[in-house]
Amino acid sequence: QVQLQESGPGLVKPSQTLSLTCTVSGNSITTNGYAWGWIRQPPGKGLEWIADIHYSGFTFYTPSLMSRTTISRDTSKNQFTLQLRSVTPEDTAVYYCVRGVNWSYDSWGQGTQVTVSS
Repeated sequence: QVQLQESGPGLVKPSQTLSLTCTVSGNSITTNGYAWGWIRQPPGKGLEWIADIHYSGFTFYTPSLMSRTTISRDTSKNQFTLQLRSVTPEDTAVYYCVRGVNWSYDSWGQGTQVTVSS
């Protein structure tokens, strides 16, 4: 059974870069057919998809965040990482790493709270 675990700082100052890592167990991130991504939920708002990296290494980003976002992976550690640059308080949210298959996300990490504040 696949498990995803987010890790990273809970507090980031405005204008800094947020870096989150997702460690995956039970499924190689290079297995054909799977995508790995990040989704966030700001307080009082709905879910927002941020980015995906596919098993092939291709990456996809939501347009509104594309200029500030990089998703990457370390296949030797079976991890993938989100970097969000120039953060503002509007980036405060619970961030989830997810597994995608057949156009849906079927496995989620527990989520990690990130607060942007000075």
